[in-house]
Amino acid sequence: MLLTDLQAIYQRDPAARHWLEVITCYPGLHALWFYRIAHWLYLLGLPVIPRLISQLARFLTGVEIHPGATIGQGVVIDHGSGIVIGETAIVGNNCLLYQDVTLGGTGKETGKRHPTLGENVIVGAGAKVLGNIQIGNQARIGAGSVVLRDVPSDCTVVGIPGRIVREKKTKESLNTDALPDVEAQVIRVLFDRIQELEHAIAHIQSTQGVPRQESQKPMTSVATPSLNPRNNHAVSDHAVSNQLIEEFLDGAGI
Repeated sequence: MLLTDLQAIYQRDPAARHWLEVITCYPGLHALWFYRIAHWLYLLGLPVIPRLISQLARFLTGVEIHPGATIGQGVVIDHGSGIVIGETAIVGNNCLLYQDVTLGGTGKETGKRHPTLGENVIVGAGAKVLGNIQIGNQARIGAGSVVLRDVPSDCTVVGIPGRIVREKKTKESLNTDALPDVEAQVIRVLFDRIQELEHAIAHIQSTQGVPRQESQKPMTSVATPSLNPRNNHAVSDHAVSNQLIEEFLDGAGI
């Protein structure tokens, strides 16, 4: 199984070029090997020592895996720092976990209180998967997501709380790029509806001969706000707010 862990890194990480480099420079691999030893001793019923090994691994690698957790073959912990895997967590074969992932509990349960990941699951950086929930095979958890409910197989989950945004109908790559921005999509829909209402109001006002004020003009794309060099006055707040909206919808700050 230790050899399988090493081979999995070669298969999943394009930066892995030499076996000596992988053995000496991959803390995720070191954490898994420490876990394999601690888990074996844990199953033998040996007290204290398994936890001491896990704490040593945490100190050396930044990865905390409880020796009672169940981790399958071919699992890759990429970079590793900040990862926490709870006592009753189950990680299926060939899963990929990025840095700062937490497979934890909610603090309200006893017994099985940590998540179960199926096979070939990818959990993005900073994601939190909490509670006794099931994550299906080939599921993808977007970076920074907080997942509190079961996720079916072949689904992509993003957001806080995690929402299913895509179901894969056919087999596709397990890369984590091109995940949708749910909040931006919703804001885009609301923005479009507001524009429709503003145009409708403007049309009604024009047919009734009602003068239209500057603040009532429909929202449109505007140029970048600038200061007038002669009077040193900024453009209207309305124009600035329009630009901020457009920049957000186009991905500014993301």
